[in-house]
Amino acid sequence: MSPRYVKRLLLFTLTAVLLGLSIQQGFGRAWQSQYTYALAPAAKAATDSAPKSAKPPASSQPDNVAPKPQALSKRITEYHINVSLRDDIRYLDGQQTVTWTNPGKKTVSELYFHLYPNAFMSDKTTFMKESGGKLRSDKATEASQGYMKLLTLETTEGESLLPRLHYVQPDDNNPNDFTLAKLKLPEPVAPGKSVTLEMGFEVKLPEVFARMGYSGNYVMAGQWFPKLAVYETAGTRGRTTEGWNTHQYHGNSEFYSDFGIYSVRIQVPESYTVAATGFQTKAVEKKGNRAFYQFYADDVHDFAWAASPDFIYYEDTLSGPGIPGVRIKLYLDPAHEELKDRYMHAAKSALSKYGQWYGEYPYSTLSVVVPPKGANGSGGMEYPTLVTAFAAETDNPGYSLERTVVHEVGHQYWYGMVASNEFEEAWLDEGFTSYAEDKVMASEYGIEANLPLEASYMTAPAPLKQPSWAYPSNNVYAENVYMRAKLVLIGIEKQVGEKMMQKIMRTYFQKYKFKHPTTTDFQRVVEQVTKQKWANYFDQYVYGNQMADVSVESITVHPVEQDGARMYESVVSLQRNGGYNGTVPVVLKFKDGTIVPKSWDPAEAQVQYKIVHSSPLEWVAVDPQHTNVLDNKHINDYMKADLSEVTRTRWSLGASNVIQGLLGLLGW
Repeated sequence: MSPRYVKRLLLFTLTAVLLGLSIQQGFGRAWQSQYTYALAPAAKAATDSAPKSAKPPASSQPDNVAPKPQALSKRITEYHINVSLRDDIRYLDGQQTVTWTNPGKKTVSELYFHLYPNAFMSDKTTFMKESGGKLRSDKATEASQGYMKLLTLETTEGESLLPRLHYVQPDDNNPNDFTLAKLKLPEPVAPGKSVTLEMGFEVKLPEVFARMGYSGNYVMAGQWFPKLAVYETAGTRGRTTEGWNTHQYHGNSEFYSDFGIYSVRIQVPESYTVAATGFQTKAVEKKGNRAFYQFYADDVHDFAWAASPDFIYYEDTLSGPGIPGVRIKLYLDPAHEELKDRYMHAAKSALSKYGQWYGEYPYSTLSVVVPPKGANGSGGMEYPTLVTAFAAETDNPGYSLERTVVHEVGHQYWYGMVASNEFEEAWLDEGFTSYAEDKVMASEYGIEANLPLEASYMTAPAPLKQPSWAYPSNNVYAENVYMRAKLVLIGIEKQVGEKMMQKIMRTYFQKYKFKHPTTTDFQRVVEQVTKQKWANYFDQYVYGNQMADVSVESITVHPVEQDGARMYESVVSLQRNGGYNGTVPVVLKFKDGTIVPKSWDPAEAQVQYKIVHSSPLEWVAVDPQHTNVLDNKHINDYMKADLSEVTRTRWSLGASNVIQGLLGLLGW
């Protein structure tokens, strides 16, 4: 999900900096092959053509596909779903046949289902209690109540299993939370064997809130069907014994599920256009006043769709290194039709760079949905092969348009294919995606991240490897799993260099795509690629809550007599106040213009420099070029020497940036 909710605090921080202040603190295994869109030989790559409007709209036609021979994932689950959006677009009526194959070595006697829409049943659910009815800048309305009701749950022989279904709350024992259900099976499932269930369900959609719902005549169906939890085998994510990974829907948490196959038939009012995960296998059927869409996807772990009668559709194709052929589809709100080239350029640029840097994008489609004004609750979100941009709230969205698309496309890698557990280790998705997003924005748009400012935003550093609901607030969650996590990755890059860091990221992706890795797996890759131990770094910044703040603690200057000449003895004390992150440059500036550089190894928490010089010391700056990206308190990086102890003040980040500029002029 896009970290747009940090903007207000970042703006506040920037204002404070400019003021000189500081902020601290049963269908069988159908369609077994993976498909790839068959491109014409003259398909254009990256950004060399404008998007083309298809006439008739391509969304009404099946996607042209060609088979690839092998499965990319273990395909633990298989869903065949029929869903109908009622004419009032407030309800979904669904039937699904789901098959689960036991991937472990033990017999399994129960299944667990996530019923995410039940998070909106009342203000007493775990999600609503933890979020307070807010997610980012999105607020629940009186119409934001929703639910998922299981109407039928049967074996393929017709035996009802509903009496065997019980809601469970393993995280907080909240009796009013119904987002996770346990089903005791009539017959256990042996290793390698499968069970197939048939389910009927009804979903009351909330007015758009927390990623899903309706707004006007627009619908975003995310987390809309009964979804199996992940059964983790021994060795997966460090497990010593196999078992289910089960969590409720929390205020901060996103999602975690297993890879599989989806065949989904979507029925909507006749005037509606549907965007969905995967590719369209049939032309749209029209019967009476209804339209029927058929989509298919494999080697994905979720399925989402959006629908509106107002979507303006454009498409283009992309191929190149790491991109064997992708059909990029835009579903634009009319208010942003004139921005179609920008959306397409952002999607192409992001996909091209990620494919080049990390590895192949194996899917045949990528859809970008632009919600209408008022539906931002569903904006800035990722699903397999489908992302949502910010809502069309303004005619001039600035670079937030590109940044959001670039970020969400990045999720196709770290959320979509690597498939981290977002319940328990959200930083492996959001932090990695934020890091990759910055790389694309710099490469394609010349927009460099203001890392010192972003570091100063870190007011409540917390361990990155912890459940999302363990963070005390959404702001603290966002600070850490988006911002601080990104800075931790950049901190590694600062030590090993960009080329080595790209090798680390690519190796991690290639080794763990479709495998649900954990933090330990990433640390192991860092150590294998660099041939160095990183336990100290990870203990401080990933498993711990450290930042790498360093400060100028004191300066004393007094005249001395030396060889009959008047000299000045300057004593400077520096202090490390947090974690250790490599050597730190120090600059001492004397009144005669002399600059004396030092290199301080903060493995020692304190250091004192004593220098005798013909001119008094004027000022001291620690890390004036902000190479220590994990230093979040730049206000204490600078001190003037000629002020009294009572009136001496440290300059803010803004002042230290001025010093950095002066040093640049001196060629330091």
